[in-house]
Amino acid sequence: MIVLTYGTSFLLSEHDSSVGLIQPPCERHLGPSARIDSLRKAPSARHHPPITVTPGTEESGGLADYELIETQTELSDLVPELAKEEVLAFDTEADSFYHYFDKTCLVQVATRKQIYLLDPLAMGGPEALKPLAPLFASQDIRTLFHAAEYDIYVLKRDCGFRFNNLFDTMVCAQLLGYSGIGLAALVERQFDIKLPKDEQRSDWSARPLRQKQLTYAAADVRYLIRVAERLEKELRKLDRLSWAEDEFRTLEKREWPDREFDRLGYLKIKGARALDPQSLSLLRELYLVRDKRAREVDRPAFKVLGNRTLLELAQKRPGSEKELGAIKGVTDLILRRFGREIMGAVERGMKRKHGPIPKSTGTGRKRMDRRTEHRLAVLKKWRGDKAKELALDPGVMCPNAQLESIAFENPLTAAAVAKAGVKAWFGRSCGSEIAQLLRDLEAENS
Repeated sequence: MIVLTYGTSFLLSEHDSSVGLIQPPCERHLGPSARIDSLRKAPSARHHPPITVTPGTEESGGLADYELIETQTELSDLVPELAKEEVLAFDTEADSFYHYFDKTCLVQVATRKQIYLLDPLAMGGPEALKPLAPLFASQDIRTLFHAAEYDIYVLKRDCGFRFNNLFDTMVCAQLLGYSGIGLAALVERQFDIKLPKDEQRSDWSARPLRQKQLTYAAADVRYLIRVAERLEKELRKLDRLSWAEDEFRTLEKREWPDREFDRLGYLKIKGARALDPQSLSLLRELYLVRDKRAREVDRPAFKVLGNRTLLELAQKRPGSEKELGAIKGVTDLILRRFGREIMGAVERGMKRKHGPIPKSTGTGRKRMDRRTEHRLAVLKKWRGDKAKELALDPGVMCPNAQLESIAFENPLTAAAVAKAGVKAWFGRSCGSEIAQLLRDLEAENS
């Protein structure tokens, strides 16, 4: 076992002969990536202390130096070099745990030989990362992520990037039926190395970044290319690579609506629906004033006042700041800075009772008749058996919402199954079997 430490060296040998290069998908097409051909400059970023690892295996011998990119000039110089690569590993660090208006604070990039840490905040903000756009848009550069969904979300939101050749190692691990799908679990499984975890809750917006943060950030991409190579090899053996590619294409196309404040979010607080109408009215006012304060100070709402505290305030209805201060979670600092606003919310909530809970806060699921419920039960039994056969998590193979869609639509052909809102690879692989199952069920009931 190799355990990563701060201040000593880690690196797998530059060529791991047990795996081959990741092969790019066939039939490339020209697209936005054509712009990378015009990039010519050479990088000039500063080197920083190497990351190291406690020696313990034959693969622990080299240095994994990284370069911290803190200016637009350095980034502009780096991009042409990155554009020469066939595969790049990426990760991002954001600050949603510390700010209401979260943002991309760091982007990690690894080639086969070098790690770069891009600091958009030092360059003026996430929009400074725009020079990376041709890399993500290129169909000639495979862009690797682990658990890509959030990374893609923040990069699309903050920078407007588009993705055309994505590869997600977490998706691969899921489709291989791994029990441990986190990056740390994959690196330990593949290379017997433990990645550091003690900076997961770091404030990535604080500057300067500490050495421990930089080391942790670099470690998150250091092994990603090699992990991806091995996972791809396993997927090919099981003839599941096309499944993964379907998932990647879906991720690339995914779009998220603009962030909007959920004015009915207080109904999702645990215990809210058990409150009487008067207390529920107080909870609503407290929830609204908490969000207003969170925006003003740019702090996550839960760090302004926790949900349990909101619920207790609604239940106890404090009539004075003294009574307010006696409630758990209301500190002296909160009393001084926020006490009057809280008491104002209590007063507004006491003026009228809450009306009927809006129906729109439900799950949105259709009600099933008995025949549909029976179909769903049969489908769940089939899914459980099939998942065991394929050594997959049932939810990875076909999530409940998609299984319910099949139960409602009752598709009797493979083509109809594929159109029932299921994953493309699942429709191809299991459509005929499901259609036959449902036809047999129809015959039994006729």
